[in-house]
Amino acid sequence: MKPIHVGLVADPAAPTEIAQRMSNLRAPAGKGRAAWDIEVVSEPFTTGSEDVDTAMARLRDQARQHEWDFVIGLTELPLRHDDDSRYLLAKTDPQRSTAVLSLPALGGLRMHARARRAVRALVSGMAEPTSQDEHRVPLPRHGGRARLLVGMVLANRPWLLVPGLKSALVAALATGAVATINSTVWLLAGSLSWWRLMIATIASIALVVGWLVIDGELWDRPDNNSAEARERSRLYNTSTLVTLTIGVLIGYVALYLVNLVWALFILDPAVMGGYLQVSLGYGDLFVLAWFVASAATAGGALGSGLESDEAIRAAAYSKREEERRNRLAREGG
Repeated sequence: MKPIHVGLVADPAAPTEIAQRMSNLRAPAGKGRAAWDIEVVSEPFTTGSEDVDTAMARLRDQARQHEWDFVIGLTELPLRHDDDSRYLLAKTDPQRSTAVLSLPALGGLRMHARARRAVRALVSGMAEPTSQDEHRVPLPRHGGRARLLVGMVLANRPWLLVPGLKSALVAALATGAVATINSTVWLLAGSLSWWRLMIATIASIALVVGWLVIDGELWDRPDNNSAEARERSRLYNTSTLVTLTIGVLIGYVALYLVNLVWALFILDPAVMGGYLQVSLGYGDLFVLAWFVASAATAGGALGSGLESDEAIRAAAYSKREEERRNRLAREGG
């Protein structure tokens, strides 16, 4: 039996990585079912538009060029249908053998396995359609937007933000190392209650996140005054803020641990207590490291400046969309 040629058109970066791991995707077992021949193409087919119909039209063009029987697009952008305010997981057009899958709508966890199952289901559905009508798979009204947001944040890979803050972290570590042995810092740390220390933590992280947004020009603004454009910007900006907050929080925890180890290594609370004429124990070192981490995060990071790193720009969906547009313009030119 002649194999079915299936094209996977994936946006660059993470979608392409996921698609390439599906090159060995096989059809479900069963008599009379043709084998699948998978071909992967990396192409920014959603560039400049989140309209599902536009994306599917571009996919059909790819299918004609490569002579595929079926084509499925994989994108990390959220997709909405004009007739429905809900976001989509997928849309299929069996008559034209075309489908598009929004990867963040899968929720982010176990992305490769979920994407693999979704693509297999889409191909099987188009190979043996129960109807030639278009099908949409909207996300649930309750919890659907939250699942999409989680998927977008995980797609941003916030843990990769830390290398983008390397010079700021080095400055913060230097600031913390000096502050740890400063008697005034000891007195300040000892005078603060736990809720003041918590406020200092939140304020320092918020300060760095705010500076990253401003310095990197990461805030997305609507292209027009339509409700759809405003909703898209809100979603983009929320995912950016959550991503940056997680990334900075990871750096903060790392800074706290380094300061704590440094304090435990070089300081004797009894000696410092005698110098300050107060009673100190090793438990006070944990409070000291906490206060120093907050002060060093704000002072060291902002004082050193923040480099414009790809990891920082990748934290914003709007920036990746801008890069997709630029890439398409260069290829077209």
